[in-house]
Amino acid sequence: MSESFLAFTQVVFGGLFLVTLLIGAYLVANFEKHFGADPNVPSENGSARAYSRMQVFSVWAHAVVLTGAFALLMH
Repeated sequence: MSESFLAFTQVVFGGLFLVTLLIGAYLVANFEKHFGADPNVPSENGSARAYSRMQVFSVWAHAVVLTGAFALLMH
């Protein structure tokens, strides 16, 4: 591969990594607004909300690991 292509992929995956980190900060700050208790679902309890929180942050953590790995592998 050419050096310019490797430099381009480093910039792209580095940028994606930073964007993913910013999305995580946004999720932490606004989690209740987007994924909080729903008044239309009266049977939803605290454990259901904790499970949905775990799912959201699990997907986010996988995205961080993948974008970080790709950014580092392009060196």
